Amino acid sequence: MLFFSDKTFQNQTASDFQIGEYDTCTFVGCNFSNLNFHGCSFENCIFKDCDLSNAKVFKVSLQQVKFERCKILGVHFNTANPFLLEFNFQNCQLDYCNFFNLQLKKSIFQNSRLLEVDFSQTDLSGASFLGSDLSGTVFDRTNLEKADFREAIHYRIDPEINKVKGARFDLEGLPGLLGKWGIKIG
Repeated sequence: MLFFSDKTFQNQTASDFQIGEYDTCTFVGCNFSNLNFHGCSFENCIFKDCDLSNAKVFKVSLQQVKFERCKILGVHFNTANPFLLEFNFQNCQLDYCNFFNLQLKKSIFQNSRLLEVDFSQTDLSGASFLGSDLSGTVFDRTNLEKADFREAIHYRIDPEINKVKGARFDLEGLPGLLGKWGIKIG
């Protein structure tokens, strides 16, 4: 298997990509949409301004991976290798992604768009959704203890079926917590 360390890859496409282990690598402006990453591992890597839409991540190891300004549509992260899985998404588009049943403690989803994302049965304790749009995102039996939803918009969270102890919300976010009961605020 190929091993890459401390390398920067710019403007690559799926045909340029090589299956291998990537440690402390940076990917800038790459178009990896529809790419099958099976057999790869990424540790301490950064993806900037990349398109990873519909990428296949079955059994892919993603440890301390950061995504900045990336387009990541329809990726089933729930099929990735769950061992030491850790994400940091900043200013990304994550529509239709699936994080079902993952351990994502302290993961960051900041200033990102997460339309129709599935977080069912996911451990997001201590996670940050600061400034993100969560329209249609599913939280079902999700651990959101100590999660940060300040400045986040369009979320719907049922406190009866999700753990929300210690989570942080803005006053403007109360309708997203109380909508189930038809309570009007303001």
